[in-house]
Amino acid sequence: METLSVLYNFSMAEKGSERFTLSIDAETLELIRPPATPTPEWTRLGFHICPHCPYTEKTMSRCPVALSLAEVTERFGSILSYDTVALEVVTSERVVKQTATAQRCVSSLIGLLMATSGCPHTAFFKPMARFHLPLASEAETLYRSTSMYLLSRYFVGMRDGEARVELDGLTKIYDNLQTLNRHIAKRLRAASKTDSAVNALVILDLYAEAAPYAIEDALDTLEPLFSQYIKADELG
Repeated sequence: METLSVLYNFSMAEKGSERFTLSIDAETLELIRPPATPTPEWTRLGFHICPHCPYTEKTMSRCPVALSLAEVTERFGSILSYDTVALEVVTSERVVKQTATAQRCVSSLIGLLMATSGCPHTAFFKPMARFHLPLASEAETLYRSTSMYLLSRYFVGMRDGEARVELDGLTKIYDNLQTLNRHIAKRLRAASKTDSAVNALVILDLYAEAAPYAIEDALDTLEPLFSQYIKADELG
């Protein structure tokens, strides 16, 4: 089985370091979890279950997103959201180094873990996980998410012979993600002694909340980047 490896190394001056090595199945783009690891009570599917969860406790005992976040929540139990972190992220394509707050650095890791967790509501972000960009800005995330979605419309159109250029489905995906984020935050509050993991998720949720409006309004700011395409189309 081919795997993708992503290393997240967090260094904190007074609180040591934490290292996460993620192995992701290259075909399914889902996280490969160690077998038979202990799972905390707050990962039970029925604990603050999302109202739009497609699973029942008869079909799945544990929430896949919660399982993916359990180790992060445990190991960052003493880290405060505003602590300074020197982050290094290593993938096969590049090494990214940046100093930022703990909540921003952990947010980048949480986003990747959620996308590869196996949850149907976060699975839409697997293409972004495959080409992971650590510590992406709001503008970069807007560009990446809309480009990803429109490319998905191209592939869907190729299968059924219909061109599809619309972003309504992406808005729905973010609406569902926002619902999921609220309920995962409840789990993290029950599990965390400090606020770093919860605030990291809040950062992701703020974008999920703003995304529908950004899709409608902020995309206009990206149009000049495609002026050559527009000019070529006008010239025929």
